[in-house]
Amino acid sequence: MTPADFRAVQDLERAAGELFRQAGMASIADDEPFSDAELAAFAASGWAWVLTVPVGGSALVPGEENAAEDHAGVAGYAVGEVVDGAAHLEQLSVDPRHGRQGLGARLLEHFRAEARDRGLRRATLTTFSEIPWNAAYYARLGFTVLPQAEWGPELRAKVAEEAAHGLDRWPRVVMAAEL
Repeated sequence: MTPADFRAVQDLERAAGELFRQAGMASIADDEPFSDAELAAFAASGWAWVLTVPVGGSALVPGEENAAEDHAGVAGYAVGEVVDGAAHLEQLSVDPRHGRQGLGARLLEHFRAEARDRGLRRATLTTFSEIPWNAAYYARLGFTVLPQAEWGPELRAKVAEEAAHGLDRWPRVVMAAEL
């Protein structure tokens, strides 16, 4: 992900958020996407990727090294960080216009491969447990619910931060997958 992708990523996040409005979670849909500064921090850390639609094509390619002028649009993105020694998926979103094409799974596999390449042995994430494209989706891709007794201090802090932001208005889970 480069700074040239930031606006497209933010627009994508707003569009993806509309799915939550349809599920009765308007405050999630209304939540602002990551700021330029936040996206820049993820990109600088090496934990940010985009999938793009090439100019003149319909196939999707990993866009992490493509400049904005090389592609017609961002179809999906993922950002993460290391939390308690695990690769933590902070956000993964796919543009609804490109949904149900396996792009989320491709992004997640890229995230997991990057984590393995960096010597990490586990991936974690937090997600809504009752939204079909959240916990059930990640379970199909090999994640399982991580019991609270197994959360480290950084993961506990992340869950508390999400609760302070109001995300705990709906049931949430922490999930993990061994790499």
